[in-house]
Amino acid sequence: MSTLLSPEVSKAVLGGSAIRKMFEQGIELKKKYGADNVYDFSLGNPDLPPPPAVKAALRGIAESADKPFAFGYMPNAGYPATREALARLVSREQGVETPASRVVVTVGAAGALNVLFRAILSRGDEVVVPSPYFVEYGFYCGNHGGSLVPVPTKPGDFSLDLGAIDAAINEKTRAVIVNTPNNPTGQIYPAEDLAALGAILERRSAQFGRVIYLVSDEPYRQLNYTGAPIPSIFAACRHSVVAGSFSKTLSLAGERVGYLAVNPAVEGGEELVGGLVLANRILGFVNAPAIGQLVLQSAAEEGVDAAVYKRRRDLMADELRAAGIRFFLPKGAFYFFVESPVPDERVFVEALLAERILAVAGRGFGLPGHVRLAFCVEESAILGAAEGFKRAAAAVRGN
Repeated sequence: MSTLLSPEVSKAVLGGSAIRKMFEQGIELKKKYGADNVYDFSLGNPDLPPPPAVKAALRGIAESADKPFAFGYMPNAGYPATREALARLVSREQGVETPASRVVVTVGAAGALNVLFRAILSRGDEVVVPSPYFVEYGFYCGNHGGSLVPVPTKPGDFSLDLGAIDAAINEKTRAVIVNTPNNPTGQIYPAEDLAALGAILERRSAQFGRVIYLVSDEPYRQLNYTGAPIPSIFAACRHSVVAGSFSKTLSLAGERVGYLAVNPAVEGGEELVGGLVLANRILGFVNAPAIGQLVLQSAAEEGVDAAVYKRRRDLMADELRAAGIRFFLPKGAFYFFVESPVPDERVFVEALLAERILAVAGRGFGLPGHVRLAFCVEESAILGAAEGFKRAAAAVRGN
């Protein structure tokens, strides 16, 4: 154990070494065989260009760059015009009229969740999450004295196990976090399940005499392949908060701009927003990047062409079926969370690597025995990996 780092960070660094090793091997493979001959499904890095509205916004920003304070300090909650634009977006998506005063601009959804947990968590508090879940949630809770409590979802389709969630809630529970559409499974939780979850939290909040928040992490909201609207978290639960970003929907992953929206039904919501604004400042974020905020003023309700990702999903599904790999067909986002042909999915990840296919072991997402594959890649990469999937699956099965 390192004496240069805190025990927690030292342990986390050691725990992440296997994934880093895989990425490093991928880099070496690309050097050896060429990038076109290595099939990288490891990272959720959106490859579609931003929609035209982003380019138009950037041109307008450039034309105004010679004005005083063009990129100067702004209120800690964000530019007022940006908050207004986000309030219109949230009102439409949630089906609940949401004023700009209930929206705080953040440094992506990751910054949003850290700001929220800093504002609401006390040391020893717990945050319940359906498993599998985004790998960083445990760190985000731990950053602010809390701990993550994973609860298994239902086998096969990764739907919410409401009874298990209810059983996991106790006097230490401060929030339940859901991610819909989900990373890594692609599941979208239906309105009836979210409403039932909201009712559980209302009952448990009354039982323990403290608010238990329902937090919805929604960076993939526009990547929805079902043809039906994503259910409203505000309609499902009175004490709810939405975290969003534009990394995926506008392909602005490097710009790091997102938001928190507090349900207008939260009594005393102004106090919560005040805490969020303070946390935004004292955590050192202070503000989301000025350029990103300015882009959102005209482009927040635009989006990339989700049909492109849907075509890639369907193509990859065909290739996985041909390889005899079992999976839940994702309803949204851009990931498959496939069943490993052998219990230890790390064996399968190594077999894929031997075929120059990069994937991520499921245990990092809280569910061993599965492998995550990101399909935000060119169709040529999916087709190029097809025979490698077949050979890797056959190799680990021993046939």
